[in-house]
Amino acid sequence: MSTEAEAAPPFDLDRAWCVDERVAVRPEPFGALLYHFGTRRLSFLKNTTMLAVVRSLGEHPSARSACAAAGVGAALLPAYERALATLAQSRMIRERGSGS
Repeated sequence: MSTEAEAAPPFDLDRAWCVDERVAVRPEPFGALLYHFGTRRLSFLKNTTMLAVVRSLGEHPSARSACAAAGVGAALLPAYERALATLAQSRMIRERGSGS
C-alpha cells in the first residue's frame, strides 16, 4: 500500500509561517536548538542564518521574504526550503493562521 497520500504537502515558501508557540528556541554558537514541548522533539539549526530566518518568520509575509531578509541568495534558497520543510514536518514551525 502506498503512503504517498499520507505524505505531508510540499513546503510553500510563499505562505506565512511562524515558530509554533510550544517551541523554545535556544541560540547556540553553531545556530540553535529548538525544543517542542508538545512533541518533546529536539531540532538543531546548523547556522546563524537559519536561526535568523526562523526567528523572523512571524514578521514577514512569507518564508521566502524571511529568507531574503536574512541574506539567503537564490543559490542557497533550495537548501533553506528543505530545512524549513523539515521543521514544518516536525511541527517546529507552522503556517500562520493554522492554529495549534
